Amino acid sequence: MPDLAQLTAGELLALHAQIGEELRSRGVLRTANNPTGDLAEYLFCVAFGWTQAPNSARGFDATGPDGTRIQIKGRRVHRRNPSRQLSAIRDLAGGHFDVLAGVIFDDDFRVVRAALIPLDVVEARSTYVAHTNSHKFILREDVWSAVGVRDVTAEVAAAMP
Repeated sequence: MPDLAQLTAGELLALHAQIGEELRSRGVLRTANNPTGDLAEYLFCVAFGWTQAPNSARGFDATGPDGTRIQIKGRRVHRRNPSRQLSAIRDLAGGHFDVLAGVIFDDDFRVVRAALIPLDVVEARSTYVAHTNSHKFILREDVWSAVGVRDVTAEVAAAMP
């Protein structure tokens, strides 16, 4: 492992790009975007045998064996930003998904908490944001105690390659 402190900014960025390419070749990532969302999708699909939807699918990221449509969101919480707000949920009223699968990662992308959250819980706990024409959902600790929410932390953590 190289001493990262000895590398230039350019060398660090090149290493970052190489790591992303290697993770894509292993099937862990699907895009060149921030790896949090891709990693969340990968872990949930491996843990539960879901089929990933095409990148162009509107409003859901995977389908369960029973046809359940799942929107998958991940958030990396770290010392510089402890927010648990997930990325924007578009067209929440459109009924594009049945369950929200949410995972919180720590600084090093280790699974901290993961849950399967029914749509009615997501709707009740989301806030509309006019500026982005979307809903925001914060994966607070009390979500795990909501009726119908399933704690799947162990299953998702075990799926890490």
